[in-house]
Amino acid sequence: MDLFLSGFAVFVIVFVILAIAIVFMGVTIVPQGFQYTVERFGRYTRSLHPGLGLIVPFIDRVGARINMMEQVLDIPTQEVISRDNAMVQVDGVLFYQVLDAAKSAYEVRDLERAIQNLAQTNLRTVLGSMDLDEALSQRDSINVRLLNVIDQASTPWGLKVTRVEIKDITPPLDLVEAMGRQMKAERLKRAVILEAEGVRQSEILKAEGEKKSAILEAEGRREAAFRDAEARERLAEAEAKATHDVSEAIAAGDIQSINYFVAQKYTEAMKEIGMARNSKIVLMPMEASALIGTLGGIGAIAKEVFGTPDAASPRPIRGSVPNSE
Repeated sequence: MDLFLSGFAVFVIVFVILAIAIVFMGVTIVPQGFQYTVERFGRYTRSLHPGLGLIVPFIDRVGARINMMEQVLDIPTQEVISRDNAMVQVDGVLFYQVLDAAKSAYEVRDLERAIQNLAQTNLRTVLGSMDLDEALSQRDSINVRLLNVIDQASTPWGLKVTRVEIKDITPPLDLVEAMGRQMKAERLKRAVILEAEGVRQSEILKAEGEKKSAILEAEGRREAAFRDAEARERLAEAEAKATHDVSEAIAAGDIQSINYFVAQKYTEAMKEIGMARNSKIVLMPMEASALIGTLGGIGAIAKEVFGTPDAASPRPIRGSVPNSE
């Protein structure tokens, strides 16, 4: 009896241990950011999401542990021949994320190697269809084209390629030196063109300034000529009026008016002769009787203006012979 009890106790203990082991075998903990595939007799049935997962021991098993987080994959450096037969070395980086764990586990073998080879081949294809200058200056365009091609090719694998970036494009050393000389020549060309444009613009502005200056000067001369003509017209009107008044006075019998007019003109002529710059000494032959007669006329005018008592009968000029009847 004691032997039976001891054997039963051992069986219970073994059964309990086996049950606990089976329970532990059926419990799977999936960490955050991962998914586990479940295979039943080698066939995929479902995927376990992060947390506590249960499977049937000895029937189900965990197949692949798939990382569902976004991952970075380096594209190794490789030599690529451009469309203009330039040999360049190119490398890059690729970002991808698994969206379907079952496809990434069972649709492709060695997922990272497949993505890497896909990126390398498409990189050679894209750069091979471009000239070197385009490849160096249009990296954004290369990145977009690579992203579209690789993303479409990897969709059956349950992936989403989020970004492709070209890290470096290195031409040969001799080609770099030639590009440097070309850039220097291009910059010198642009400098000469800009200098010529500056000179051209300066000449244009100078010509416009001279044109405006000539126009303003011509307008000034026209205005001055108009003013001079107006002044001469006024002077002529004044002379005409003075001559008319003198003529009327003479016609009325006033002899002193003509004397005044002649004396005024004589004085103005003497003034102009005396103000000449190139005349230091003026010799003028004139008759004394004419000058005395003129002065006598001026004196008579003065007496008539100031109203002297004997203004009506002018005094005889010294040296003249009085008329005796």
